[in-house]
Amino acid sequence: MASKLSIGPLPVDQAELRRAYSCFPSGVTAVCALDDEEPVGIAASSFTSVSITPPLVSVCVAHSSTTWPRLRQLPRLGVSVLADGQEALCRSLAAKDRDRFADVPWEPSEDGAIFVRGAAAWLECSVHSELPAGDHDIVLLQIHRLTADPRNEPLVFHSSRFRRLIALES
Repeated sequence: MASKLSIGPLPVDQAELRRAYSCFPSGVTAVCALDDEEPVGIAASSFTSVSITPPLVSVCVAHSSTTWPRLRQLPRLGVSVLADGQEALCRSLAAKDRDRFADVPWEPSEDGAIFVRGAAAWLECSVHSELPAGDHDIVLLQIHRLTADPRNEPLVFHSSRFRRLIALES
């Protein structure tokens, strides 16, 4: 007979919850656009594919974000799936106290979305809807155009560190 797993008591403390969340690896995206000719953007590791028809993806954005209110009102957002080797660029986009785009190579679309050069995929999106969820909002983004380069390995975030994928032989 298998023994029962002993789990911690409720309520869960925030440090323990963050530790549990860090057990799940994720990719990292940059969500960026031009606002009055100024590049604005955030790094988001909570990116998820949602639907093929219509084409939707999601990101989660903290209520405390001062950048999301600027991005949410723009007609087009660029979502760049960051690639292996773009760790410093990701840190720059996540910074709160400096020019986030100082060392980020980017280019705009005709509609004002910003795409990070060298990323594994680029999706030009608009905000489809937002759902309040605790201290974050779940933002559904509708994809209008995209380009992907699967030869670029994705940047992976796991256990509060950037990681690399390793191919396993099948």
